[in-house]
Amino acid sequence: MTPSPRVLIVDDQALIRSGFRLILTTRGIDVVGEAADGVAAVTAARELRPDVVLMDIRMPNMDGLEAARRVLAQDPDCRVLMLTTFDLDRYVYAALALGASGFLLKDVTPAHLANAVRLVTTGDALLAPSITRRLVERFAVQGPPSRSVHADLAGLTAREVEVLTLVGRGLSNAELAEALTLSETTVKTHVARIFTKLGLRDRAQAVVVAYETGLVTPGRFPP
Repeated sequence: MTPSPRVLIVDDQALIRSGFRLILTTRGIDVVGEAADGVAAVTAARELRPDVVLMDIRMPNMDGLEAARRVLAQDPDCRVLMLTTFDLDRYVYAALALGASGFLLKDVTPAHLANAVRLVTTGDALLAPSITRRLVERFAVQGPPSRSVHADLAGLTAREVEVLTLVGRGLSNAELAEALTLSETTVKTHVARIFTKLGLRDRAQAVVVAYETGLVTPGRFPP
């Protein structure tokens, strides 16, 4: 049986922290601690070594984006899920670009919250199609990617580039297998090799790379 993820909850509102703790513990997920601001979050993450940090974005002393950056710098194996009441593109991009594994609004359902925590511990990223689509549109207005960014993909095979493109569009492994007429095991192997070659933590970072290199552009999403 897979061990329960160890979770640190970071939010400046005690009611939110208590509610998330209740939701997760009743679903068998171990909440190892709480923090009320970014500074406390960095300290708690260093001491408690959680598998997942639920990180609010807007907090006093240090915001969630800077706290997430520091948490991931001191523990690259940790996964960070960003929490906010504001569905704003700039927060989505900033969170994913610094290495966060997902982005959730605070009105998430209890079941979705618990599933999200379990999902990111497997190396998957939590990216809603609507968020993915907005991210692509954001990158599109920045102009053509630099040649140095393209060089990062030089070590990938043609098939791996194809897989990375579809990952960037938000397809799951099962959807990738169907689209490419491959077994899901083969797809997982391709994805793992892409992560290794590009030094990526999870699918969230793979999606960002797909955008930055121009593999994914507006109007190229599957139905």
